[in-house]
Amino acid sequence: MNAKEILSRVDHTILKPEATWEDVRKLCDEAMEANTASVCINPCFVKRAADYMKGKIAVCTVVGFPLGASATEIKVAETKKAIEDGCDEIDMVINVGELKAKNYDYVREEIVAVKQAAGSKVVKVIIEACLLTDEEKEKMCELVFEGGADYIKTSTGFSSGGATYEDVAIMKRCVNGRYKIKAAGGINSREALEKFIELGADRIGSSRAIKLLGDMQ
Repeated sequence: MNAKEILSRVDHTILKPEATWEDVRKLCDEAMEANTASVCINPCFVKRAADYMKGKIAVCTVVGFPLGASATEIKVAETKKAIEDGCDEIDMVINVGELKAKNYDYVREEIVAVKQAAGSKVVKVIIEACLLTDEEKEKMCELVFEGGADYIKTSTGFSSGGATYEDVAIMKRCVNGRYKIKAAGGINSREALEKFIELGADRIGSSRAIKLLGDMQ
């Protein structure tokens, strides 16, 4: 797979709390030059990024990030505000505690609520796989499908671990082509980028992909 093909699947990301608009603007410039799938940025920058890029690259933002523990109504409000500001894609974090407690209706209905608020926009559901058992990961594959979301996503990159090959393999098996998969968190080599795509990741969340591919574009 050549660099251009890999980059077309990358959500070029900066979610650091200390990121400034200048950092985000540079990210947007890089994304437009490399023709990535999107930029993934914090909500406060969505309007400026959307105005700056004028539709050249999709704008993705995060909801309930990074813990997933805010109320559903807050996640819905965040989603509506992001769409109003020009966002194209929403990466929402599940309530991990409710999943652990087997409150599956809560988790499912929260996905439904965010997807309804997003309308035709893409919704990716971050399950924070490093905190889950394999059984919980499999359950989340079903809940994401039942909730009507467009992607399941491995990680925020802010917890105890990021994407693993094993997690994407589980997702590929359980998703069974019904919707898409995003791998994110700690992906730090070209080999890893290629391996995640080979295993079934349709998108890669990365702050490093453009740099890793270097002159091979």
